Amino acid sequence: MNDYLTIIGAGLAGSEAAWQAAELGVDVRLFEMRPEVQTAVHQTGDFAELVCSNSLRSTDLTRGPGLLKQEMRRLDSLVVRCADATAVPAGAALAVDRRAFSRTITAVLEAHPRITIEREEVSVIPDETPCIVATGPLTSESLSAPIRDLMLSLTGNCEFLYFFDAVSPIVDAHTIDFAKVFRASRYDKGDEAAYLNCPMGEDEYDSFREELLGAGKVELRDFEEKHFFEGCLPIEELAARGRDTLRFGPMKPVGLLNPDTGERSFAVVQLRQENNAKSLYNLVGFQTRLLWPEQERVFRMIPGLEKADFVRLGVIHRNTYINSPRVLLPTCELKERPGLFFAGQITGVEGYIESAACGLVAGINAARRVRGDEPTVFPQETAIGALIRYITTSDPESFQPMNINFGLLPPLENPTKDRKRNRQAMAERALSRLKTLYVRST
Repeated sequence: MNDYLTIIGAGLAGSEAAWQAAELGVDVRLFEMRPEVQTAVHQTGDFAELVCSNSLRSTDLTRGPGLLKQEMRRLDSLVVRCADATAVPAGAALAVDRRAFSRTITAVLEAHPRITIEREEVSVIPDETPCIVATGPLTSESLSAPIRDLMLSLTGNCEFLYFFDAVSPIVDAHTIDFAKVFRASRYDKGDEAAYLNCPMGEDEYDSFREELLGAGKVELRDFEEKHFFEGCLPIEELAARGRDTLRFGPMKPVGLLNPDTGERSFAVVQLRQENNAKSLYNLVGFQTRLLWPEQERVFRMIPGLEKADFVRLGVIHRNTYINSPRVLLPTCELKERPGLFFAGQITGVEGYIESAACGLVAGINAARRVRGDEPTVFPQETAIGALIRYITTSDPESFQPMNINFGLLPPLENPTKDRKRNRQAMAERALSRLKTLYVRST
């Protein structure tokens, strides 16, 4: 084995893995193909660029993302540290100025004395290990082919899966009609009213839904099955599931009272601050595969956005992942090829923070391989361990990407009838178990 670690891909998982390994005293060669070779959705060459949203979701310890981030803080996560440093108001969620976030991570990794950055595309899986493949759901075709061949050799079947994901539009704040929107966070959570809320009456909602259903969409190619990730469905797909699906999803009015009238609207579209300058806002939950001209036409029906300038329109892209239960150990290492690790969304974890957590596990374990130590398995009582356990022990015949949630953690031995109290106890158990394993916390 080499006395250094190779990491392919500097997204969230690769960046976190590089940081963890370097901080353990291991030399790292970090390969990133952007900006030399771009993807269909990335816009810069910065590391850990956020594509779909600028939110890392809840900060509440009784919610899966909140617990996961807290565990990662205890392990000195670069991703969480930079997210905290570049946060923008988002109520009970952690959202970031995405450009500042990725630039900060890039600067930290470029300045690290143990990390060497290689700006080039990798088209083969290195024979020499240890190596982490963290190329994400948009792995280039040049590297996808050898990964497919590897999966075929390991399983006798390609076992290379995919689903479709979509990106929400972003609007210029100066083009929002602020006379028609109100500021509020759901249930007034957070230190300030963090969201702009576009209220809709019943007739407005019905008209908007009808236009969504009839609008032109990007058609999938004949050989592509329409297969979307349930946790990130396009807005028009939700609209097609029933009249009230949107009102119980991204357009739910519950917990949002207009401070001027004290009334609750029939439906609400929320806009979340995209950057610290408050010059950009994204449409929360409005990922879409509508054609671009249709997006502008239909989304300008939203009160307050009639004259909005859409600085980025939604896009659809294919996310690729391996059948991790068939091929991966709970250390993120291949069962049949010691020293070769996979990390991030390509493993079937879903979400920003989940990808980074997977990179953290792979980075620590690959570094341990370099140092001659045995890899570490995170306890299943922790959010990190439960997430990795899911992707490595699920039924391979029905394996689907997954966000972190408390349903992945083992239940309490003596639960109460109070769900929140149970989750608080599970969070305390998780953080306690983490201390017994490995902590590089402040």
